[in-house]
Amino acid sequence: MKPAFMTANLFKTACAGLLALAFCAPALAVTPWQKITHPVAGTPQAIGGFANGCQIGAQPLPLNSPNYQVMRTDQRRYFGQPDLLAFIKRLGLQATDKGLGTMLIGDMAMPAGGRFSSGHASHQSGLDVDIWLQLPRQRWSEQMLLKPQPIDLVNADGKTVNQRQWQPRIETLIKLAAQDNDVTRIFVNPAIKQQLCADAGTDRAWLHKVRPWFGHRAHMHVRLRCPAGSLECEDQAPPPPGDGCGAELQSWFLPPKPGTGTPVKKEPPPLPPSCQALLDKHVL
Repeated sequence: MKPAFMTANLFKTACAGLLALAFCAPALAVTPWQKITHPVAGTPQAIGGFANGCQIGAQPLPLNSPNYQVMRTDQRRYFGQPDLLAFIKRLGLQATDKGLGTMLIGDMAMPAGGRFSSGHASHQSGLDVDIWLQLPRQRWSEQMLLKPQPIDLVNADGKTVNQRQWQPRIETLIKLAAQDNDVTRIFVNPAIKQQLCADAGTDRAWLHKVRPWFGHRAHMHVRLRCPAGSLECEDQAPPPPGDGCGAELQSWFLPPKPGTGTPVKKEPPPLPPSCQALLDKHVL
């Protein structure tokens, strides 16, 4: 997910308008992974890549916590590897200790991971989580959690953050997540990344992990490294050196080149053999 100039412009075209509040990913046909309603028993394993993988031994994130609340539980996307659950609990406790408010947890992965029918191209191996960039002082009701209303933090121009909605505690939450040793990347809207760059001062090392990506106007997408025991897990290459606040970030705000169109939809790649075997055993 390292954007080059052309990549940024292609996604700028594809993710315009009403898609802006969601992670821009191709809509997929209903997948067999949705038929697996419970985790696959076994030693926890994240298998394959973040956008082409699955998981064994997943665990559900506990729904009752004083430090966070889980949204849209009816979609059953609150499963992940133990490292991911530990990170969420760790970050939630830090947020509570600093008086930031209640952390809101969005999508993690399905019980066995795998491809979603919509909403994400990644979140497949139990190591990704969406955390909303709003921290309510009062806990949400069950109805609010089932039908949450996101706050768009980016102005209509797509270049600046809405200062009426932006709060320093949002920045604190992102920084806390980025400073966690298990986190390798955090995806936010380019305008949010730009605001973080402007506010960071001399403490900038954590910005290295915060990567611009279209959509992500109301949440951050946090990605963890492959766990030590997951031998079939595929990590991404490290982000480029530096804080990412220079020319690379500015390329996201340039106008599309003439003739730039919507990226051609590609067929998903073949599953890793272990994921295909899992499907063959539990679904097909």
